[in-house]
Amino acid sequence: MESMNEVLKGKYGKSTYKLEADYREQYDNDMVFRKIANDLELPTDTLMKYTTKLERTSCELKNCKKCKNLYECKNEIDGYVYYPQKNELDIEFCYIPCKYKKEQDMVNEYKENICYFNISENLKNASMKDIDTNDKNRFETIKWVNTFINEYTNGKKCKGIYLNGNFGCGKTYLLSAMLNELAKRGYKVAMVYYPEFLRALKESFNSINSEEYKNRFNYIKKVQILLLDDIGAETLTEWSRDEVLGTILQYRMEENLPTLFTSNLSMKELEVHLSTTNKDIDQVKARRIIERIKQLTTNLTMISENKRK
Repeated sequence: MESMNEVLKGKYGKSTYKLEADYREQYDNDMVFRKIANDLELPTDTLMKYTTKLERTSCELKNCKKCKNLYECKNEIDGYVYYPQKNELDIEFCYIPCKYKKEQDMVNEYKENICYFNISENLKNASMKDIDTNDKNRFETIKWVNTFINEYTNGKKCKGIYLNGNFGCGKTYLLSAMLNELAKRGYKVAMVYYPEFLRALKESFNSINSEEYKNRFNYIKKVQILLLDDIGAETLTEWSRDEVLGTILQYRMEENLPTLFTSNLSMKELEVHLSTTNKDIDQVKARRIIERIKQLTTNLTMISENKRK
């Protein structure tokens, strides 16, 4: 007949004596190990079965204490600690994210609230804290951005903005930073480089991706806050003006959805642009689009240093 130690050895791979000795060695000499074991509030004969795993947890917690960022992580799985949790009278181990992993997840989580279309990484990562506030020519726009955030997040109905100005003065960065901030607060936003969006939409009509772009068009039309970047830089057609832009603006005007525009053209120059297609000149339809934009927005002009030089 097998002794109890032999039974335990077959079950756990070590004798009870050896299991307890290993456990006691770690418990007596490793303060982190001891705290983990005490916090579990389980009998020693249960804890000692998990000595090796508890030792791993202790080692990974010590790694975390010295770690300065995710790139320096020395744990088996980057950004996670192998951690014990009490399950009635036993222990289960799972992977718990460290503080740096949680921070990274929080930073990236807000991007799920944003639809990007042909937007640069610089704009995707635009932040309110990085906005240059030293240039007095940007003051009025920055003031509008801060006011919009405060009022919109407090439930007020807000107009969007038609922001025109010179090349490279930071128009799109300012508004992108604002939208990123609102996305972090849970609002659904879209940033669309308008000329490329039109080109892709046109190409998709007879392609296998047509349904994808139809869905994207409808999403952009209905999203809570929309930025149409660089309007007026597109090659104008009757279709792009009347069927695309006109449809988007009509819906957003009826639903009181904030719409933002950036352009190198003044509102008057945009009207001229919208009136001229490769077929004819139609000032009435252009005027109709401009009136919708005026109803949707406050018009600001920002002339500042070209930061792309």
